[in-house]
Amino acid sequence: MNDVEKLLNEEKRRLNSITAPEELESRLKDVLQSAPPKRLKRSPVLLKLAAIVLVFIVAAGYQYNALAYYGKKLLGFDEIMNSTLQELNDNGSGQTVDKKAALKDGTQLTIDGIIADSNQMIMYYTLRNPKGLDEKTIDFFQPLRITGFLTNAKFESGQYMSNNENTEIKGTMYFEPVSPFSKKLTFHYWEAEDGPMEVESITFPYDPNKAMQTELKQKINKTVKVDKGTITFKSITATPTLTVIDGKLNVGNFDRVPFPFDGIELIVNGVPVDSIGSGSESGPNGTKFDLRFDALPKKLDSLKLVVNQFAGYKKLGKKIKLDTVKNKPFIIGGRDLFVKKISSTPQGLEITIATDDDVMLDEVSVETISGEVPLSTTVKQTEEEQKDGRIIKKRTLLFETKAEPESLLIEGMHYIKHYSKKIDIPVK
Repeated sequence: MNDVEKLLNEEKRRLNSITAPEELESRLKDVLQSAPPKRLKRSPVLLKLAAIVLVFIVAAGYQYNALAYYGKKLLGFDEIMNSTLQELNDNGSGQTVDKKAALKDGTQLTIDGIIADSNQMIMYYTLRNPKGLDEKTIDFFQPLRITGFLTNAKFESGQYMSNNENTEIKGTMYFEPVSPFSKKLTFHYWEAEDGPMEVESITFPYDPNKAMQTELKQKINKTVKVDKGTITFKSITATPTLTVIDGKLNVGNFDRVPFPFDGIELIVNGVPVDSIGSGSESGPNGTKFDLRFDALPKKLDSLKLVVNQFAGYKKLGKKIKLDTVKNKPFIIGGRDLFVKKISSTPQGLEITIATDDDVMLDEVSVETISGEVPLSTTVKQTEEEQKDGRIIKKRTLLFETKAEPESLLIEGMHYIKHYSKKIDIPVK
């Protein structure tokens, strides 16, 4: 064994020996349980105190192990892993669990292993039943969360595949990150068989020292202006499994267009990183969001965010004459609008239109001989793919009037707009 290997082994033993005091868990539990729930939720003093305690503990040296952990490779999961997770699995990164439980219909659930870092926890599981697994079993087995000391990690997503005989399912479940102070975790799930859904659980050991280190964590704090507000990118956290960008937006119409975050790219070394998904949560102080991308390469030369597209708004003040229904489109804001059909029904006047799938009309009314009638509701919305591959959204506008329509009035439209705004993120 050479000197480098000796130093690494000594450092590994030192880090593995660092633990929180044995009484810490029980003391913190007692404090949390004895404090009134109302004060825990609302008292800024207690919140600040809790933050100080946690910062002090981390500063004292208890953190994720900085040395890579090599364990046992999980078999049979290659087809439901992306390239990043396959590489981690090939290296044996993660923890073997091999914990089993029986479901009500006789199916055996096995938690094969987990991979954890500060962005997420991924659980690998197997469902096995020699009698066969049907849709009913899958529907009645629904993950909820993982709990533990200072841990309440919600289920976020998952995927699975079954064998040809439908007797075995291999799957992955993605949860919020778990606390580095948990020494055991409990997986909670809904289960039912010919009866009401019940919450079941299975507990397994967890070694936080085997969680993978954060590779990059830094603030961004840059704001991009769009038509109906602003997008602020707060921070980036890159781990071996995932890259997460957290932010806040105050955009009045971001939910008026489909998949508004799809037009935001993370460019690393001049190449876009694969997007994995996004999420948002609205509150009184605006909307928080997170963008999820694949793991970053080991060598970072440049890092930037590009807002290629996002929700836009265009003021129109457009009047469309309805004396004839033509097969040719009307042009509104540079986009096509087809009037497909006009009819009078017991519910009122119906006008069927078609536009690009990202277009949503704003402040729509119909002009009749008796005056203007505002849009009541939109019904019967469908999407159709055209020969050129373009997706057209077709829907019926309902107006509460029996009068003959003369014109369709459209004050504005929401749509996906090109912005091409860039934010450079310093690479430290």
